Amino acid sequence: MSIATTMIIRLEIRKSIASFGDVASRIAEVGGDIVAIDVIRAGKDVTTRDITVNVPDAANGEIVGVLSDMPGIKVINVSDRTFLAHLGGKIEVTPKMPIKNREDLSQVYTPGVARVSMAIHEDPNKAYSLTMKRNTVAVVTDGTAVLGLGDIGPEAAMPVMEGKAMLFKQLANIDAFPLCLNTKDPDEIVKIVKAVAPGFGGINLEDISSPRCFDIERRLEEELDIPVFHDDQHGTAVVALAGLLNALKVVDKDIGTARIVVVGIGAAGVSICNLLLAAGARNIYAVDREGILSAKIQYSNAEWNRLAQRTNTEGITGGLPEAIRGADVFIGVAGAGILTVDLLKSMAEDNIVFAMANPTPEIEPDLAEPHVRVLATGRSDYPNQINNVLCFPGIFRGALDCRARAVNLDMKLAAAKAIASVVQPDELNEHYIIPSIFNDKVVEYVRSAVIKAAIATDTARRIPPDFSAETKEE
Repeated sequence: MSIATTMIIRLEIRKSIASFGDVASRIAEVGGDIVAIDVIRAGKDVTTRDITVNVPDAANGEIVGVLSDMPGIKVINVSDRTFLAHLGGKIEVTPKMPIKNREDLSQVYTPGVARVSMAIHEDPNKAYSLTMKRNTVAVVTDGTAVLGLGDIGPEAAMPVMEGKAMLFKQLANIDAFPLCLNTKDPDEIVKIVKAVAPGFGGINLEDISSPRCFDIERRLEEELDIPVFHDDQHGTAVVALAGLLNALKVVDKDIGTARIVVVGIGAAGVSICNLLLAAGARNIYAVDREGILSAKIQYSNAEWNRLAQRTNTEGITGGLPEAIRGADVFIGVAGAGILTVDLLKSMAEDNIVFAMANPTPEIEPDLAEPHVRVLATGRSDYPNQINNVLCFPGIFRGALDCRARAVNLDMKLAAAKAIASVVQPDELNEHYIIPSIFNDKVVEYVRSAVIKAAIATDTARRIPPDFSAETKEE
């Protein structure tokens, strides 16, 4: 399954040699789909047109080459809409008020700002009310595990972090700033984040490779008094749990008795297993390249050792074929093609499959659908997209609003249940177990649930005006 790109190709077509029909035929031959045609200039001998084409990523270069080789065709320019959207970056900083005269300047900067600075010096908590701290999150990465691209470095990670900042702002009105660090040393990362933390109300760790990410997050949680949340771990886990809670309702099964196989025990896989256990799952089988995790084996990864003690209680040995036999649920955060139709057929009836690898899932959805009762992927072009965007805006909105010291387990469980609850009982079916990321109820529901959980667990330092003091007793 390939990803499509939209290209705009400007061509000069010499009428005596070639026709637009020739161009359209060649584009179709290499898998392109023409979606728009604009005539720029129409002369007696030469026509200039802009052709908008949807084309598989793999064929980007091929389609331009094919057109360039055609007699009577001259490729003037090629634009990629995705690249155009990134020109100059995707975010910017804008002031809340104009500075028009000397009086304005004296209020927002010198000399008036000195009074505000001294007020914060005397009471550091005033930074929440007198600066942007209360609504600001740092999106921190070292560029070692970017999307499915791997270790591509901090500069190459920047477009992803900018995109995340855009989502924070659009969905939850949170100001987020990318901090792409030119170091892979966990000690340095912890030191840097601690040093910049005074200017932020929360830290979103992103695209940091496993198992380093576990130690970095743990240390920052211990040493900072603001929420630290590694979205690749916990965001994925929260949304996966939300989808699973609803999927289990569809097939009338219980999380406590369901046999659940989780494949790909990296950052997301470990967190999914841990959150499922916290939600009441008792029969989990964690599978990675080395096979089914077992308490009888000592692993170099400390997270695996901890997880092995709490999963695979039957002591099953082998790999995915042994683990998935008779399973009710498959959750994949591994890679393309590891799941086959034969393996699906070995699962229990009314099975649930979350093939979440991106951009290509563990099995092609079209292949899986005849053999699966409820199917979810990480993709937006199929039903039931398991997407972290459903989680992190609402979690941080709630954590910031109640000035939480951390994002604890209760808050994550509350967020998962809140996401699941957006899908009403009369709407719930095999093809709708998780709401759209554009459903405006998601952030609202998650924020409310997170604040309640934070108050109930004494993690909140502030009760927002729309919450009562009795919330803690609910």
